[in-house]
Amino acid sequence: MKGVARSADGIPVHFEVEGAGEPALAFVHGWSCDRTYWSGQVDHFAATHEVVTVDLAGHGESGGGRREWTMRAFGGDVVAVIEKLGLGQVVLIGHSMGGDVIVEVALALPERIAGLVWVDTYRTLGAVDTPEETEELVRPFRQDFRTAVEAFVRPMFVPGSDSRLVEHVVADMSAAPPEAAVVMLEHAVTNDDAILAALPGLQAPVVAINSDYQPNDIEALRRHGVEAVLMSGVGHFVMLEDPEAFNRLLGLTVEDFRQ
Repeated sequence: MKGVARSADGIPVHFEVEGAGEPALAFVHGWSCDRTYWSGQVDHFAATHEVVTVDLAGHGESGGGRREWTMRAFGGDVVAVIEKLGLGQVVLIGHSMGGDVIVEVALALPERIAGLVWVDTYRTLGAVDTPEETEELVRPFRQDFRTAVEAFVRPMFVPGSDSRLVEHVVADMSAAPPEAAVVMLEHAVTNDDAILAALPGLQAPVVAINSDYQPNDIEALRRHGVEAVLMSGVGHFVMLEDPEAFNRLLGLTVEDFRQ
């Protein structure tokens, strides 16, 4: 079933719902992606859970024109969907930037959140980029968005990644509206301090399902209350590259949240 909710600033937020059963699973995509990136999870989990996939504002079918593309505003998109559906207990699953977004949701709806799952969101915590480092990262996207996205996304895969998947993701993400996407990216890559401040106040557990294609500082994550589980043979888009392994790990994590 497809539906539309209105975020606090009036943006129409499109979503889909499949299945039934608690806790509900709410999947949140990353920067310049959309809810179809969870296609390998919907049918699998809809057999036992109510599964909700959301297009954040400015992505997929959802509306644009937002004044501030902040993580808190994106969190409001998901809150609007949860409230429209009247969900009870919810596990939040966020890929990449979506991991930042679900923290905002948990802060807004602490009594409803059974757990949070970061999907290759943070590999370490505590190392915050300087303004100069952030500017160096973002500048190419302002100059030539499509070329910068391609240079940014291709290294997120591993040598054994399916070339058709790589080309699809590169083309899809590089087609995002540059004016909004660059601002979103800047907010996302400067959100580390907000995450560090938010984690101690979360009432729900946080688990990170990460790829090992780049180093992970498991101890740094654990110091901030995040337990990490690693996947091998995949890049950043773990749920697309090996949905079977990812679904197994996510299923185990959801069961742990219920105990």
